[in-house]
Amino acid sequence: MECRVGCGACCIAPSIHTPMPNMPQGKKAGERCFNLNAENLCDLFGRPERPAFCGVFQAEVSVCGSNQADAIRLLGWLENATAIAR
Repeated sequence: MECRVGCGACCIAPSIHTPMPNMPQGKKAGERCFNLNAENLCDLFGRPERPAFCGVFQAEVSVCGSNQADAIRLLGWLENATAIAR
């Protein structure tokens, strides 16, 4: 599937454990990435500073559902289901 422009769920729901511009400690699950702009577009898209995690993410119905609310719910569920106990 094509990524829904302006969704931004993949920049909100998952945790990112690598440093990136504006977030040197990464980000927690459910936290909005500081690099996600007001239109829910990634300001790091296509730049070398973009975390590898973000670059390999592929939109698909099983994780994005049919709208942003579905995507946040599904990606959040995956985050919780695969989280390593800390």
